[in-house]
Amino acid sequence: MDLNETNHLIIKKSDDKRAHWYVIHTYSGQEQRVAQQLKQRAESMKLEDQILEILIPTQEKIEIRSGQKQQVKEKIFPGYLLVKMILTEQSWLTVRTTNGVTGFIGVGNKPTPLAEEEVEVIQKFIKMKAPKFKAKFSVGEAVKIIDGAFAE
Repeated sequence: MDLNETNHLIIKKSDDKRAHWYVIHTYSGQEQRVAQQLKQRAESMKLEDQILEILIPTQEKIEIRSGQKQQVKEKIFPGYLLVKMILTEQSWLTVRTTNGVTGFIGVGNKPTPLAEEEVEVIQKFIKMKAPKFKAKFSVGEAVKIIDGAFAE
């Protein structure tokens, strides 16, 4: 599965009640590389039953570049990944020692899982489509150009 398209790696689909989502801090801009490395490490260390999913939350946005509208994916939480895992000493150590991971989000040294409601809100936000621009003027109406090559 290509992380660039989906930003969601499913290592193993599981409904295990012991699995929770945790927030992992990484170097900003390294999220995809870290996600790929973590997936490879989980598979090579036979931890697919403990490290289940990796998610880089992104949202579609419309940006105007050179006067053209472009749809882009923007990271919602730059420098962070969500990892669904069963927390054991081995899985915790594997994630912590992956290159680019700077730590878990939690209290003290113990990772704190996200509440299911928080994960659901993030997943809904990810699935939202980019907003469509509506022109607030009609044909023939006078307008003032404030940006770009024709700005006054």
